[in-house]
Amino acid sequence: MKRIPFFTAALAVTGLAILAFKPASDNGSHVSGVTRYSAPVQGATKWSVDKAHTNVIFSVSHLVVSDVQGSFKSFDGSMESAKADFTDAKILFTVDVNSIYTDNDRRDGHLKSDDFFNAEKFPQIKFVSTSFNKTGDNKYKLAGNLTIRDVTKPVTFDVTYGGTVNAMGGTHIGFKAKSTINRFDYNLKWNAATEAGNLVVGKDVDITINLDLKKS
Repeated sequence: MKRIPFFTAALAVTGLAILAFKPASDNGSHVSGVTRYSAPVQGATKWSVDKAHTNVIFSVSHLVVSDVQGSFKSFDGSMESAKADFTDAKILFTVDVNSIYTDNDRRDGHLKSDDFFNAEKFPQIKFVSTSFNKTGDNKYKLAGNLTIRDVTKPVTFDVTYGGTVNAMGGTHIGFKAKSTINRFDYNLKWNAATEAGNLVVGKDVDITINLDLKKS
């Protein structure tokens, strides 16, 4: 019997997701009806992603009983903020869909097809922040608009600030961001059911971004 690829990288994330930080360079433009920032942060410090120490990971359930993980190997982004607590941060993060990796070539190919991301037509996932609010000690809520395929929807990440350090020739800050999205919301539409009626691949995709930013 032909085996159906079982994984859905809805993410993102993902990111997921997910999440490197960059100033909105195309101020005043629109993505799928979503208005981006109207002006840059005045007197802001600019940060860029340290790609060697950042990762974008997603996880989705398989046959209900287990989870399968994947990642995106190519991404970019940055952040700019004038405030010491980063609450005025403006963030942009992009992911190369063709860099998806789940340690299974057949599954990766299926995820790049029109059943999921359609990487040929929609090669990029994009996140543009709308707010970055502090909720407690080293805790934040990052809100923004996530675009996968031709769909843009608001998402919120729970963010933990890891600290700031001067090392390796520069100043680094660390964040961990987590969110969950419904893959069907973004037309990642492939679906199959088990004999018991459960989804072979879950609809919810967990996105985790471990982010290292270096002062530009």
